[in-house]
Amino acid sequence: MLDIAILGFGTVGSGVMEVIDQNADMVTQNAAQEIRVKYIVDVRDFPGNPYEKLIIKDFSVVENDPDVKVVVETIGGAGVAYDFTRRSLLAGKSVVTSNKELVATRGYELTQIAREKGVNYLFEASVGGGIPIIRPITQCLAANRINEIYGILNGTTNFILTEMVKNGTAFDETLREAQARGYAEANPEADIKGHDVCRKICILAALCFGRHVYPDQVPTEGIERVTRKDIANAAKIGYTVKLLGRAIHHEDDKITVYVAPHLVSQENLVSSVEGVMNGIVVRGNAIGDVMFYGAGAGKLPTASAVVADIIDAAKHINARKWLSWADSDPESLLDAGLLESRWYVRVAGSEEAVKSVFGDVTFIPADPGRADGDVAFVTERMNGKKAETLFDQMAVQSAFRIID
Repeated sequence: MLDIAILGFGTVGSGVMEVIDQNADMVTQNAAQEIRVKYIVDVRDFPGNPYEKLIIKDFSVVENDPDVKVVVETIGGAGVAYDFTRRSLLAGKSVVTSNKELVATRGYELTQIAREKGVNYLFEASVGGGIPIIRPITQCLAANRINEIYGILNGTTNFILTEMVKNGTAFDETLREAQARGYAEANPEADIKGHDVCRKICILAALCFGRHVYPDQVPTEGIERVTRKDIANAAKIGYTVKLLGRAIHHEDDKITVYVAPHLVSQENLVSSVEGVMNGIVVRGNAIGDVMFYGAGAGKLPTASAVVADIIDAAKHINARKWLSWADSDPESLLDAGLLESRWYVRVAGSEEAVKSVFGDVTFIPADPGRADGDVAFVTERMNGKKAETLFDQMAVQSAFRIID
């Protein structure tokens, strides 16, 4: 029997308990031993909860119990969760987490402690919720040199953009709908401003390219500037608007990591990922493009990935899984502004004025009878720095990279 403790009994923590209970036979079979939740640590009271007897408020009880071999951190954030995770690892306990913020900001440090203590720090659920992505990268695709990884990493923003496409609604109206359905938080800033995607692409970049990338090193743009006009213009030329996290490995061993809305070709599989679903593309030099698709969040999908890590930790309780990377090297990061692409641009002005600044462009036809003074077009390939210089010369309303 393997004793574990769950830290935090919110959505994910209670989901982990539910999955372990509902699938007890399968979990035991796959782990080759029974998994028993000995403690649930939470500062709140849960009167009448069927697991009330397991709930304690003092983490040190877990820390000092030699029988607890695996700690499951579902608190979230990088405060108390960091303190408890660090102390668990130092006490010789493996830690499983779904906490993307903690892995993105402290992953290098925590994997190093795990290495030193001969235990495991596992975080499959931190990136894709229920989508398997970390094991495929580190195991199934281990024979590949990964050249790029990008995708839709946030269900809330993807739902908003999908609804804007389907219903022609404005951003603010669609955000309220997402909140009403429970897809967006009352304070949706982490989602709509791209912070959630940023944390996830940092983790993926570290796994793919072998060095830590901190969120504050990553240029990040959310979806607040995407309008109905941009959605409609994209559709006219066979594209859709998606918020992507993107990490690219260059020939000189430098990497580019950024988050921004893109126009994505409708021939690209990512363009068909709708609603709250996520889709992640990994581009390897041997296998080519592989896409992982599924529910990127939610109670049971995320709990499913957490429990899979618990099983993995149980099977490797006396072995170390070398899931780690080097520390950050700012010199290895290539400015996203040097990355070349075509650009979708919408400006207030005339076609003649656009030509005088941008030269040869492809104009997107305006709707009949529309007289709002906007002109939309697609540029030739240019890097971001040159594009910004040109944007400064006109009243740019929107400007997004294009990915085919």
